[in-house]
Order: sequence, then C-alpha cells, then structure tokens
Amino acid sequence: MLEKADVKTIDKVVVRFSGDSGDGMQLAGNIFTNVSAGVGNQVSTFPDYPAEVRAPQGSLSGVSGFQVNLGIGVHTPGDKADVLIAMNPAALKQNVKHLKKGGVAIVDIDSFKESDLKKAKFETSDPYTELDLKVEVVEVPVTSMTKAALADSGLDNKSVLKCRNIFALGLVCWLFDRPLDAAIHHLHNKFAKKPAVFEANAKVIRAGYDYGANIHAGVSTYRIESEAVRPGVYTDINGNTAVAWGLILASEKAGRPLFLGSYPITPATDILHELAKRRDLGVKAIQMEDEIGGVCAAIGASFAGNIGVTSTSGPGLALKSEGIGLAVMAELPLVIIDVQRGGPSTGLPTKTEQTDLMQALYGRNGESPVVVVAPASPTDCFTMAFEAARIAIEHMTPVILLSDAFIGNGSSAWRVPDAEDFPRINPRYVPDGLRESWRPYLRDEDTLARYWAIPGTEGLAHRLGGLEKDYNTGALSIDPVNHEKMVYARREKVERVADDIPELEVIGCGDADTLLIGWGGTYGHLRTAAEELVKEGCKIDFAHFRYINPLPRNTHEVLSRYKTVICAELNTGQFADFLQSRNPGLQIKRINKIQGQPFLISEVVAGVKEILAK
Repeated sequence: MLEKADVKTIDKVVVRFSGDSGDGMQLAGNIFTNVSAGVGNQVSTFPDYPAEVRAPQGSLSGVSGFQVNLGIGVHTPGDKADVLIAMNPAALKQNVKHLKKGGVAIVDIDSFKESDLKKAKFETSDPYTELDLKVEVVEVPVTSMTKAALADSGLDNKSVLKCRNIFALGLVCWLFDRPLDAAIHHLHNKFAKKPAVFEANAKVIRAGYDYGANIHAGVSTYRIESEAVRPGVYTDINGNTAVAWGLILASEKAGRPLFLGSYPITPATDILHELAKRRDLGVKAIQMEDEIGGVCAAIGASFAGNIGVTSTSGPGLALKSEGIGLAVMAELPLVIIDVQRGGPSTGLPTKTEQTDLMQALYGRNGESPVVVVAPASPTDCFTMAFEAARIAIEHMTPVILLSDAFIGNGSSAWRVPDAEDFPRINPRYVPDGLRESWRPYLRDEDTLARYWAIPGTEGLAHRLGGLEKDYNTGALSIDPVNHEKMVYARREKVERVADDIPELEVIGCGDADTLLIGWGGTYGHLRTAAEELVKEGCKIDFAHFRYINPLPRNTHEVLSRYKTVICAELNTGQFADFLQSRNPGLQIKRINKIQGQPFLISEVVAGVKEILAK
C-alpha cells in the first residue's frame, strides 16, 4: 500500500484512455468523467473515434481514444496527457504524441506479444526504445488479471475480455483517488438490464482498484483540487444531448410541441436518439427516409404550429438547402442543427472542423438570409439550442445552429439550470385586433416578422409555398418591384434580430492593442491561449462570437479599437473573410487549422506570437 506521503495534490490533470475501437475506451472514459464531475471537478472531454467503420483489431487505424481534463480552471480537454492508458501497442504508438514528456504510460503488457507488435507495425521487439519514450512506463497485466478476477463468473472468454476496460478504469480510479462506489453506481445504471454483466464488471473494477493499491511501481496517486461551486444538481453532459434538452425547454417555454424530422448522420445522430426517448414530454421525433425528407417534414410541422427542427452534418445541410430556401420564402420558424465534421463529401466523418460556415450563410439559391448561431462549448449547446428556437419562433425565420463534432461528442460538467433562469418564448400569433384584416404576410412593425397563423384557427385559412407572394395580400406575385421589396423585407427581418441578441463581450486587460477572436466550439482553447499569453506579459484581449448572422450590434466598434485583430478557426479563414466583408477596411490576421482535430492551446499561443513578431 502507498503511504499518504505518496499522494500529490494538483490543480488539474489530463488523462487519455486509448485502445482498439472494441476495447470500450469511451465507456471507461465517460464513467471516469462522470465520477470526477460528481466530486466537484470541472471536466472537459474529447472522444477521438477512428474514421473507419471497423478497422482490423490491433491495427493503427483502429485506435480509439478518450481524453479528459479535470480539476479547476478547465476550459479544454488539454493539449497533452499526463497519464496515458494504452490497451495495446497500436494505442501506445498512435498516442505517444499526445503524452507529455515525463508523463506516465500504463500499458496492458499482456497485449504486447510479438504478433501484437507486428500488427502495430513495430520493427523491433522493444517498442519503448523504438518510440524513444521519455515517460514512465507502468506495465500491468490487465488481460490476465481480468481473467483471474472472473475465473468463476461463468462468462465465456469473449465476454470476459470485454471487461478489460473496466479493470483499467478501476486502476485509474485508484490512481486519481476517485470514489469506487460512484463508479460502480454508474456501472449499475449502464448494465441495469444485464445483472450478470454488472456483477462481472463490479468485480473487475474492484480488482483493478485493489491492484493499484498493492503495486510497488513508484507511481504516486493524485488528489485533484476542486473549487467551490454553486449548489445544485450537476451532471456530465455532451453537446448533442445538451442540444436536445435545450430544444425541449424551448418547447415548454413557447407552449408549442417539438417536432424533429431527421436522418442519421455522424456526428449528429445522437440528437435524434435523445429526442426519440422523450415522448413522455410530447416530443415527436421521426427518422425520415433521407435528409430532404427530414427538412420537409420539419417545415410541414412548423406550418402546423410545431417547433420544427431538423438535425444533420455538412453533407446533409447541402441536401437540405432547397428545403431551407422554402422555409425562408414561407417565413416559417425552423431550426436546422449542423454538427460540423471534416469534409468535403464524406471526408472525415468522426473528426471536427468549422468548414460549413459559408454554406450556412450563403448555401442556397436566390437571396435566402437565415440567422446563424454557434454554441461555444458542450454545455453552451443547451443555451444556444434554446436561443435558436426562441429566435426562430419570435422572428419567424429559419435558424442554423452550427455545432461541431468536438463539442457535440465532447462533454463538460453542467449544473442543471432552473427553468426560471430562461425567458418565456412568445410565439408571434395573429393578434385578435388584426383577425379581420389579416393576410399571410402581415408583419410586426418592429421586427418585420410575419404573424404565425396556426391551421385550423377560425378565420385564418391561408396558403404558403415556394413562389413569391404579394407584400400586401399574400397572393402569388411575379411583379418585379414587389419581388425586390420582399427580398429586402426578408433580409431586414434577419438584420433586426441584432436588436434581440447580446452585444459582443471582450475579456481582457483593457489597454491591449491586440484582439484574439474566434467563434463556436474553439472557445475553450482560444480563451486559455489568451490567458497564457497574458501571463507571459502579452497585452491581448479575447472576444468570442456565438451569434454570426446577424453579428452583435457593437461588432464594428469593438474590432476598430485594436491595432491587430487575429482570428483563429478550424478552416481556411471563412469567418475572417465574413467579418472583413461586413467591416470594410478591416484587415484580420489568421490562425487556421484543417486537420480534423481541435486546436492545441500551444498552437494558438505560437500562432499569436508569430503574428505579433512580424
């Protein structure tokens, strides 16, 4: 047993679970994250899935990873891991670059046989020397210890081997002083309908914990600091689940039923899965035959008085473009969720990018303006999904929510908010005083939003469609002057949404002449990079955009304060180009990455320094 003197107290630590895509790394990582959130740690995760459907077992292309940063002051999953759990040689080889020098690599030595090394394309029988490891390696017989723990379980060999990840989880719970009972509670919830499987995993996690407590490898245990938090109910939530829950709250606050018409596509499918569970809350979620069917069903539901929603990723957004144009012409409330991934075409389905921005802004025929918003973190997905639905309903317009694979699959500790923390949503129904004079495109004078006439309401019979309508009567019209008037009305309606969103907030020292900006899911990395630069003596402020179209009213005023504006984004510069088009004369420096991976904090810091040095 390790003495108390071997326990180190630290502010934060980064742990990376890695193994074959069938080794259960996501499950182990998720349970470890939930347990850590439950003891008061801030957490941020990054599940890193292989792009192949099912690569050969033990191969380099089949490695699956899950990284979590936990402690205090956590905004990202961390650049590099302090501790790596590698279940086979391929996992070690693929993840050496993600491990800090001086860190700890815990390997399942039972999986490092000659045949395993060959699958991972090692040229020698000494993988540590071949990789030139500058870390401490702890060899643990995970497979044989798992088999020993379950020798009398009655499970077949295949089922026993599926428990290896839970042995590793038990060892990591010991290493980081996590409460074992909490982890077992999560296992019980996971395998509630399979008592034999639960009992086996409960036995194995205890075996892993006990093994850690009894090894004499000189590895210290760690106690991670927690900070005082606001009392309440906390959970670990990923971005896709948060989107679904935010839409449900919007439905409650608007008093309108929620409808999702969608088609499965990585990495957005979990939104469909989550909403399909919520029939108890009146949610209608339908898997349609394709992406076009998804958006058209949502438009029909919106016409009928529902909050119409459709979810997708980049390729699906392209297919939905004509349907979104129909919603623009009909001026119906519609929420389109795009969980961005690497492209073009099928591209990198499990990897993250921010490359759909221009498609969201302009990817439709004709003048088809829509509102575009982007959540900044997994937990912010809840708030921005609510906002997307609120804006769509109160301004009678389609709204595109640009999430991405990083925050959609990633998770953070989240305090479940009180419903009273969010405003009531006010559908723009036809006022009683206008019933007799109402026409389909009669508008609110302040917002230019047309009124929502729910079919079946006496006296409000009407038709909508994709052909242009007369501004006054709502009848079909091909008059050129009327068409131009309607085009400008639809555009002005979207621009007036700027009166109903927060101004851009600047975080910084107040006397900086450099501003670092970003948008969407890069928030944590950019904010942390700015904080590190300030610690190094660099005078730099930071601002992050969650509202893209329209931009916050004070955007030009904020950007014009600074001598140097630097935009960091996971594309070739789409947001920088957009800002420059809206702010003539503004020249924005760029930090860009298109590798299917989120920024490293160190990459942003180095990029800013290089720009300022020039």
